[in-house]
Formats: sequence, structure tokens, C-alpha cells
Amino acid sequence: MLTDSHCHLASHRFTTDEAPDLIQHAHDAGVNRLVTLATCLDDVEPNLSIANDPSVHACIGIHPCDVHNAPDDAVNQLAAYVADPRVCAIGETGLDYYHPAPDGWEEEAFRSRQRKFLHQHFRLAAEAGLNVVIHTRDQNGQASLDDALSIYAEYHRDVRAVFHCFISTAANAHRVFDLGGIVSFGGVATFKSAREVRDTILSCAAGTFMLETDAPYLAPEPHRGKRNEPAFVFHTASFIASLRGEDIDTLASHTNDVASSFFRFRA
Repeated sequence: MLTDSHCHLASHRFTTDEAPDLIQHAHDAGVNRLVTLATCLDDVEPNLSIANDPSVHACIGIHPCDVHNAPDDAVNQLAAYVADPRVCAIGETGLDYYHPAPDGWEEEAFRSRQRKFLHQHFRLAAEAGLNVVIHTRDQNGQASLDDALSIYAEYHRDVRAVFHCFISTAANAHRVFDLGGIVSFGGVATFKSAREVRDTILSCAAGTFMLETDAPYLAPEPHRGKRNEPAFVFHTASFIASLRGEDIDTLASHTNDVASSFFRFRA
């Protein structure tokens, strides 16, 4: 059994009636547990509806690229959902310094609002007894990662964080681990150009990382450039298992254990 720890089944890139087929494709590929993430308030109910399937669990959050559209009390509105058994974590939240500020926003004001929302997500998670899913991305350097780690450090005694779609160095992965957090690897690991990611994967002990697709984005080889879906986590798992010299059942076992300890999965 594999877990896709990060996908977006309510994405506009999937049709509204496509979720059952995507879930079945995943099951057919040995992916029997899926975590679908909301990225804005309008995204919450569709993701929860999909999570009526017992193999699907939902996270609720405001993506950093959407904070300019979100009302000031958006995270307070999310609080109404934290007791729902379909909700397994808070997110996707984080810091995105890759995309330029939207029209009408100064760059620093937009980034400051992202940081404010990230603090609010951590506080909500601490109050709810849930963990946090974090996105970071930079044009150059690693300012978003550094800032996210600095904020995480304020809450790490009460909340664990996963830095999803992790593409940074082994040293930065261990900065996450030092705070009690984990990382997650997706299809980028299979790209020929991703040598640094593969070096990071080799440095990570079993029990420190999960697998994901980030579907519908970032499909692994041999589907690179196509629309991603949860079933394709099998390709990433096969690649990483071979890279690490593990059989896929061993990799599935320890990454599933991490997912089970990180997320609040309903029975």
C-alpha cells in the first residue's frame, strides 16, 4: 500500500465528476490512501466532499499565492472545520516568493501577508491538535524556506510541519528534521536534472519523509509534462526505492508509517 500524501483532487484541472475515477486509478496502482488539499476557502467544501470516500482525507488551508484574495478572517473561518473527521491536517499554507506580487500589491506587502497567514495557520493547528503542510518556493536563493523555518521554530513544540515537494539540499532537510518536521518528495525526484533532490533523498533516514504527487502538477517520469494524478505516486515510489536500494514494499511501509503518525487519519 502506498499513500499519496499531497494531491489536489478538487483542482480545476480535473472535471467535477472525475474524482471517483482518479481514486479508482490510484487503488489499481496500489495507492490506497490519498490526502487532498484545499488552497482557498472556496476549495474547502469540494475537497471535503471528495473525502467522503473512506480512502481520501482532506487538509484545509489558504495557499500563499491566494492570500490576497482571502478575507482577513479566512483562517478563523477554517476553524469551523477542524473537528470534521475528514480533516487530517492544516494546509496547504506557506510562503511563495517565486510568483510576483499580484496587481495592486507591493512585493513586500504581499510577502508580509503570506507570513501573517502562515503564523495564523500554525496557531490554528496548535489549537486543533493538527499538523501543518507547508509550501515554499523561490525565484533565486532560499528566502522563503528560511523565513518558513524561522516561523516554524516558534511553534515546533506544539505542531509538526511537512515541507512538501521538497527540492532543497540535504542540509536544509536536516534543518526541518531538527525542528521535529518531515519532508515529502514527489515527481521532481525522477527528473534527470534533479541531482540535488536525489542527494537529499539518499541523506534522509527512513521515518523522515513521505511520498506525494502534488497532482495535477509535476507528473513524474514517464509522464512528465502530462497531467499528474495520484496513481502516479507509484512511479515516484519505484524510482526512490531503486535509488535508495530498498524494495518498494519496504519504502511503502516506512513512508506509510510517517503519514500515519503525521496526519489525523480517521479509522
